Amino acid sequence: MSKDPRPVTDADLHAYVDGELDEQRRLLVEAHLAKHPGAAEQVRGYRQLNQDLHSLFDPVLNESVPAALVPAVRAAPARYRWSRRLQAAALAGVALLSGLTGWLLHDRQDRTEASATLVNLVQPAAFAHLVYATDTQYPVEIQAEQQDALNRWLSDRMHTRIRAPGLDELGFELVGGRLLPSTNRMAAQFMYQNAAGERITLYVRRVATAEQHSAFHYREAEGVGVFYWIDGPMGYALSGDLGKQRLVAVAQAVQRSFAGGV
Repeated sequence: MSKDPRPVTDADLHAYVDGELDEQRRLLVEAHLAKHPGAAEQVRGYRQLNQDLHSLFDPVLNESVPAALVPAVRAAPARYRWSRRLQAAALAGVALLSGLTGWLLHDRQDRTEASATLVNLVQPAAFAHLVYATDTQYPVEIQAEQQDALNRWLSDRMHTRIRAPGLDELGFELVGGRLLPSTNRMAAQFMYQNAAGERITLYVRRVATAEQHSAFHYREAEGVGVFYWIDGPMGYALSGDLGKQRLVAVAQAVQRSFAGGV
């Protein structure tokens, strides 16, 4: 086996669990695991997460549409159909928390990014977007008409002042928001919609990272693009299927809003 000078990273461990390493890299990772019990324990944890998430979300693909929702499903545009929602939610759920390589394959040179940010911020944000942005009946818990109450409620539950940024100048009106669990913390999700019926969601939560400020980063999976960044103790992830150029313009407006103390 020729020597590979690259150090073993968390991304290598994820790829090892998913069987994506070539023979040389696989052997190097296995040698690393034999010498580092902590890394071996990580691998066992990743495998267990994969198994648990498959057990949790795979059955969703076989669920039938509830009878009460059949008329709404038939009337909804094709891209909001219940079957699409279930399939997307199941796929996103499998990716949630496990750092699966579907996210990492989009841009292999970024494999050295901190996996914690992907696991705790990016993947839950995309998962929540897939579930709620396609919901034609209950996309939010609190409607935009009660925005002040929404802001107070989320601020109280997250123990930090938070407000839904205004995106009217970009053609997106606030639909409302909700509180969500996010691995070991709570997260806020704000939903917006434009005149064409396109929806975007902003996911906000506290993050534990040494990186106090970051530039925009972009990920894409299952048709959902996510721009995310860190500002102090807070992480932000904007999700939607607008395309990269349009989505980044909205992300910049959101960043300005929070930087300005919205």
